[in-house]
Amino acid sequence: MDTARVSTLIPVRSVLVCAALVVVIIVAGLASMTIGAYDVNFAAVLGAVFDPSSDPDVRQVVLEWRLPRVLFAVLCGAALALAGGIFQSLTRNPLGSPDIIGFGVGAQFGVTLMMIVFELNTYMFKAIGALVGGLFTALLVYALANSKTMSSFRLIIVGIGVSAGLGSLTSWILISVSLEKAMMAATWGAGSIASLGFDQLLPAAIVFAVVLVGSLPLNRTLPVLEMGDDAATALGISPGRTRLAAMVFGVALVALVTAAAGPISFIALAAPQISQRLTRSNTPMGTAPVMLTGAALVVVSDAVAQLVGVPVGVVTVSVGGLYLAWLLAAQYARRA
Repeated sequence: MDTARVSTLIPVRSVLVCAALVVVIIVAGLASMTIGAYDVNFAAVLGAVFDPSSDPDVRQVVLEWRLPRVLFAVLCGAALALAGGIFQSLTRNPLGSPDIIGFGVGAQFGVTLMMIVFELNTYMFKAIGALVGGLFTALLVYALANSKTMSSFRLIIVGIGVSAGLGSLTSWILISVSLEKAMMAATWGAGSIASLGFDQLLPAAIVFAVVLVGSLPLNRTLPVLEMGDDAATALGISPGRTRLAAMVFGVALVALVTAAAGPISFIALAAPQISQRLTRSNTPMGTAPVMLTGAALVVVSDAVAQLVGVPVGVVTVSVGGLYLAWLLAAQYARRA
């Protein structure tokens, strides 16, 4: 009896998966800090992190230049993965990711307006632009897709259409400005964490912590909402209020990353599904495993990006595109 009670309270598989993901993040993060113009081997990185009396030059390179990049990769991956879990649970569809239904493009459009049109390039103004753009897109998609009952298929299709329209507007803005401004926006639009330091990490971490705490109740309410509005209402959960909260918190997480690093695509799509399969969960809304999966994906992707000399967004798009093709094929085969 005691053993059964403990096994119910402690999801052993989830704990093991989380532990394995933490190891992957630490190893990949330490390995990524050996990559760069200044040659630092793995032992020197370990010494710089754990030994205060090690070479001060190496400590400066590792702790002041490279560590913030790794921490930002963890933060961005966790935020995007949690946003993906929220929207996939909300739409009850593995394709219900902010990358697919346009919220990420809306945040990108808002930042582009701030940077190019209003010439406000600080993190605060980019964060405001990303949040407003993402929320506007979310409300627009929700309004266009809402017809008495909310269909996840309709939401995704409308989101793809709105995303295409906003992408066209963004392209039109970029070709209408000077080459210098267009290059600046294009560089940001590739999705990179290379130039980010502790100055940007601290406010981003504070915002992430606030949004994470606010979204924790969704870990309980969204899986219930997946059973249908009638079941959720019978259990004392308001479907409308839950959807609104989910959209606000999900868009805030996407905006947080977009403002700091630009659009890092497909992590929100892939991480919840990978986490769900690893933990054998019935829902993509498992906060800790989902966030750790996203963090591991971005840390490993950024290490690969440094090796090949491209922004991390290029790596995630390349891998995510293959994953999306496989997911669509799997969905089609299941229905056939």
